[in-house]
Amino acid sequence: MVQAFGRRTVPPGRRCTPPSPGGHMLIGRECELERLVGLLGGPVTGTAVLVHGDSGSGKSGFLRAAVDRARQDGDTVVVASGDPLESGFAFGVVRQLFERLAVDALQDVPRGLLSGHAGACATVLAPWTVPDTAARPPSGNGHEPDPVILNGLYWLAVNLTALGRLVVVVDDLQWADAASLHWLRYLLRRAGSLPVVVIATLGPGRAAADNEPLGAVLPLFRHQLTLSGLSPADTAAVILELFGESADPAFTAECHRVTGGNPFLLYALLRSLRAAGLSPGPGTAAELLRHVPPDVGRAVYALLANTGRYAAAVAQAVAVLGGSPAVELVSEAAELTEGQAADAADALVRAGLMVRCGDGVRFVCPTLATAVADGVLPSTRQELHLRSARLLLARQAPVGQVAGHLLLCPVGEPGTPDVLRRAAAEAVQEGRPERAAEYTRRALREPLGEEDRATLLITRGEAELASSVPAAVQHLQRGLELSRCPEERTTAARALAGALFALDRYPDGLAVLSSTSDAVRQEDADSALQLETEFAFASLSQAGSAAAVLPRLLELDLADAEGGAAERPVAALLSLRAAMTGEDPARVIAFAQKALSHGLHPADDQSGVYLGAILALGAVGQAGLALPYAEAAVAESRERGSALVCARASAARAGVNSRLGRILDAQQDALDALAALEEIGVGPHNSYSVAPNAILIDSLVKQGEIEEAAAQLERAGLTGDLDGHWVNDYVLLVRGRLRAAEGLPQEALADFLACGGRMCGRSMPGPGFLSWRPEAALMHAALGEGMAARALAAEELDLARDWGVPEPVGVALRAAGAVTGGPEGLAMLRQAVDVLGGTTARFSFAQALADLGTQARRAGRFDEAREHLQQAVDAAHGLGARALADRALAELRAIGDRPRTRTFRGVDALTPTERRVSALAAQGLTNREIAQHLFVGLRTVEVHLTNTYGKLGIAGRPELAEALGGTAGDC
Repeated sequence: MVQAFGRRTVPPGRRCTPPSPGGHMLIGRECELERLVGLLGGPVTGTAVLVHGDSGSGKSGFLRAAVDRARQDGDTVVVASGDPLESGFAFGVVRQLFERLAVDALQDVPRGLLSGHAGACATVLAPWTVPDTAARPPSGNGHEPDPVILNGLYWLAVNLTALGRLVVVVDDLQWADAASLHWLRYLLRRAGSLPVVVIATLGPGRAAADNEPLGAVLPLFRHQLTLSGLSPADTAAVILELFGESADPAFTAECHRVTGGNPFLLYALLRSLRAAGLSPGPGTAAELLRHVPPDVGRAVYALLANTGRYAAAVAQAVAVLGGSPAVELVSEAAELTEGQAADAADALVRAGLMVRCGDGVRFVCPTLATAVADGVLPSTRQELHLRSARLLLARQAPVGQVAGHLLLCPVGEPGTPDVLRRAAAEAVQEGRPERAAEYTRRALREPLGEEDRATLLITRGEAELASSVPAAVQHLQRGLELSRCPEERTTAARALAGALFALDRYPDGLAVLSSTSDAVRQEDADSALQLETEFAFASLSQAGSAAAVLPRLLELDLADAEGGAAERPVAALLSLRAAMTGEDPARVIAFAQKALSHGLHPADDQSGVYLGAILALGAVGQAGLALPYAEAAVAESRERGSALVCARASAARAGVNSRLGRILDAQQDALDALAALEEIGVGPHNSYSVAPNAILIDSLVKQGEIEEAAAQLERAGLTGDLDGHWVNDYVLLVRGRLRAAEGLPQEALADFLACGGRMCGRSMPGPGFLSWRPEAALMHAALGEGMAARALAAEELDLARDWGVPEPVGVALRAAGAVTGGPEGLAMLRQAVDVLGGTTARFSFAQALADLGTQARRAGRFDEAREHLQQAVDAAHGLGARALADRALAELRAIGDRPRTRTFRGVDALTPTERRVSALAAQGLTNREIAQHLFVGLRTVEVHLTNTYGKLGIAGRPELAEALGGTAGDC
């Protein structure tokens, strides 16, 4: 069997696909083309195919492919296109089909020649042989057809049987004139015995129900094809064809969304992007609608002109209103009656430009909406937005919806400032600070009184903290100057001070807090106390101001703030004071929990003082208790969209994770904090950036990345003298650890002692915050200064035992044991392991294990050494502390062990052979089958499985698959 297609045959099984003019223009139409090829390759008589598709779906390109293929196969092809402007001219489409056949040489064809082709003549001349005069073409006497058409038809009738096959192609059949449709109806009804193929496309426009001739023709098309929108995969193929590179998935998805897969819109948009020199990446995806080319708008408005009298007005109203506005709202915005708007909306839906959404309508895709909106004159646009805002206000619509229109209205509309202010406050709560800043910028253009202007400036400044701290400072300062409301002034002063501190303008920030506190004290004592609390916390961070604020800090009492807005910030400050002065740890925890009862960054009070409660919990060994607060703060900051709050929350969590020994988590949080700060103009050398930089450096040191840690220290500008901010006390501790890892004990000791001197100068001599004495004691010992080492270690141990917090006691015991040595030192290290094993300080615990194993090896207690060193390797490996794990492994090798992995527990501890044996066992093989598979003895398999069970901490084979997890199939 062969398949006939014109005068060519195609072997069975071979795909017969028409050529693709324009190449990529037919991407996504392969199935439809193949079906059309199959239809054309069928019976040579009476085939009629109707191709459906919306505007821009590629119907014309599809037809061109069919025409080219038919001509290649020797068929005679005549082509015409319907046009709404010509739909009233009788036989306009027929004339297009046959005027090219009416050459001068054929005008004198003798009529006698028609006698042998009566059937053909009856078909092609049918409209002139029936009594329906309305279907006849216009002529001088009302009876004779246009000579051009008649000559073409005569020639066709004479030569039809000799042509082989005639392919009649009509594009946009919905716009064909009634006379041509009448003729086509007769042709289709009689074409079953003639070598004629009719292919037509039908797009949106006039409905068959409203057009009797069209309705009579459509049922005569026995074959139907539908050109739907391109799929996401087709969209990706088009992008590859146009750009020559694969697109980012987000870009592809956005292209498909904004164009609805419409080929015309997709090609137009992509060509515009290519002309602008943009690549198909994720950054471009957000800007797609900014590049809708003008020719799309022209094409859409041409469609609107043919869709109905009020279609353009309704389309413009919907485009400006946005979303899916109700027809009632559209009618009022467009100044139409509701009936006129409804009729126009129905016409737009029929035209494929819009879809129904309940009581409203929307464009089928955002690109169409943008194209229509771009064509609205500025004056018309302003009027539409103004009418829309008024209508929405009258209907008590959400303020955000109204504000979107007010942004584009002329200045002077009553009520605009109030609506925009409320919308800005709502946007801040929803985590859209950029939108809030936009609302307030617009509101400030209105004529305002001083108090209203102050409120808007403060709101704007608070919103800008998420995007530009310098800009926020400017507007908060001006708002604070204008405001006379104590509560509003307190809010502004705290926000302004925080912004100034972020820019390292500490004296200015302290001055703002102090002066505002004095100014509001008589009217609002609670607000004054909030400001005073903020002032005290900020003063503690500076060496020059810490001593002066200590007396007031020591006399502060929670009863002074009970029940007021200052209660939680005062509790945060008191928790920090209790930790500084070595009060009962339970009291520290109670204050901290009260302070954090609404979170680290509560929505009603985003003060930095709550970080003091987190620091206090860490100091009393309760970093695990602090972690949920820090994690919640990170999650909430991302919802709010504030880069400053996100940076502070990430930095806080980085510090908590570092205390818990979660090295890799701490590193990632530090990187996130630095990235967020950079977004808002807070540079890497700013005090807000110092803590995450220090945590990052410390994490790198613990991972053994010494060169990268040193490079980061250099990049952060932390290599030289450091100012008096208390965050630099921590930098000195971390820098000392780096110098020690670099083999520079003298430089490390200098940093540790400098850290201690600064801490004591802040009246924070206790061991809870920074363990500088143990680090300094170890450096003294490394330099051969045993007496100084033991003295520092003993001092730390006494202070820690006096306070009674297990973590500092364990850290002090570890240092004392390491510098004391001998049996006494070994006993201290055992105590350190016991104490730290019950705390959340997992890195300190791993250090103690490693030191105990090392001391035991030196004392010749190899079994004990092996046990502790293996535990140290496991603990350090689990934390990501590669440097410590490597040190413990080196000690094991000194004993004579030959460990092959960095851990002795878990899947990572398995040797390659243990992995293979356990994987086969997890798959269900017996021990004997495993032995045969691996060519080893049965006893060897048993030994490997026993070792595997121990390392994985399981009882036997039934638990093996679960313990191996996703690695079972890879072993």
